[in-house]
Amino acid sequence: MAIRSVFICLSLLALSAAAPARAAPERPLEALAAPGRLLIIRHALAPGYGDPPEFRLGDCSTQRNLDERGRDQARRLGDRLRAAGISRAKVFSSQWCRCLETARLLDLGPVEPLSALNSFYQRRQQRGDRLSALRAFLAALPADGPPTILVTHQVTISALTGSGTPSGGGSIFAVNGSGAPKLLGTIAPD
Repeated sequence: MAIRSVFICLSLLALSAAAPARAAPERPLEALAAPGRLLIIRHALAPGYGDPPEFRLGDCSTQRNLDERGRDQARRLGDRLRAAGISRAKVFSSQWCRCLETARLLDLGPVEPLSALNSFYQRRQQRGDRLSALRAFLAALPADGPPTILVTHQVTISALTGSGTPSGGGSIFAVNGSGAPKLLGTIAPD
């Protein structure tokens, strides 16, 4: 039994040593200060899932919205970005109220609605068109441009990165002239 335990431990050590190390930047938000950087974040905390059946774009009273914790979360993310050296950014948002409010509360510049960032969670037939429009937008971003922040939904981030992110979390990319910018890392909500 003792020999078997030693063998298992040695096997696990060998596997972990053979696995490629993924060194995450110690301060990933600071990567945004370089030219051509992109942060795609999921809107801050908004209780519930999806949208109510009576959902109407442009009418926040029919949508799932940020609660006070979500508003605080968005403000704190803006503070974290400023502490990392980002005082201004180009900010784009889904047209959903929870995304627009998150983007405004970051307080990093004017917010421009971008329909390519809209959710397709309950509208699966729109997935292909939305992602094509978003990839075209990403391909047009200048590789030497200022930081760009996109505020969107879980389904959009998952489609781009292959993994989800919690509310207020996101992914940092290097713009490369294509619809598939290079993923540099992720940020967790505070």
